[in-house]
Amino acid sequence: MKILLAEDTVDLNRVLCVALRHEGYDVDSTFDGEEALSHIEENGYDLILLDIMMPKKSGIEVLEALRKRDNVTPVLLLTAKAEVEDRVTGLDAGADDYLPKPFAMKELMARVRALTRRRTVYTQKTLEYSDIVLNEETFELKCENAVRLSVKEFELLQVLISNVGHELDTDFLLTHVWNQAENATSDTVWLYISYLKGKLRAVSSKVTIQGELNGSFMLEDV
Repeated sequence: MKILLAEDTVDLNRVLCVALRHEGYDVDSTFDGEEALSHIEENGYDLILLDIMMPKKSGIEVLEALRKRDNVTPVLLLTAKAEVEDRVTGLDAGADDYLPKPFAMKELMARVRALTRRRTVYTQKTLEYSDIVLNEETFELKCENAVRLSVKEFELLQVLISNVGHELDTDFLLTHVWNQAENATSDTVWLYISYLKGKLRAVSSKVTIQGELNGSFMLEDV
């Protein structure tokens, strides 16, 4: 599972990173809102932990920006503010959960587990197409080198590999990857297609994904 942690308090950031990694999560750490958005634009995550009070952009601003882009990654807000109004503001902006500081680490981990639950039934341990190998146990995409995928990136690529030679339309992907979630749209599919294209380039694969926004998609060996 890949988690983005955006927390500007250095000591707390370090403690949370250690705790999350100890639980087996792959963590990217940032200290301000602009850096958090930059990471979100470049990567797919299974969960985003956002401190509300951060420099450059607040957690609420980051949350609003990613929801406007149809990014439906679960978001857990962390903040010293415990007033009801602040909780409502965060939830209205699209947060999935809210945890006021100070909090017990056990409670944080329980909420993280709740928000990162994923489907675990896959038919094969590895899938191969052309020069790429997709590993279900490690969530790695391998070619000349390897990168770790988020759950949705993995599930999307798994569906594409399993249907090589067939064009898969947006509705099909929304059904088979996002289970027709109410907040998932064609823009969500396009966002994750873009993430996967970047990962394929990162491992120096000759495989690419053909298709356009609101259209159909298919893996192609070029």
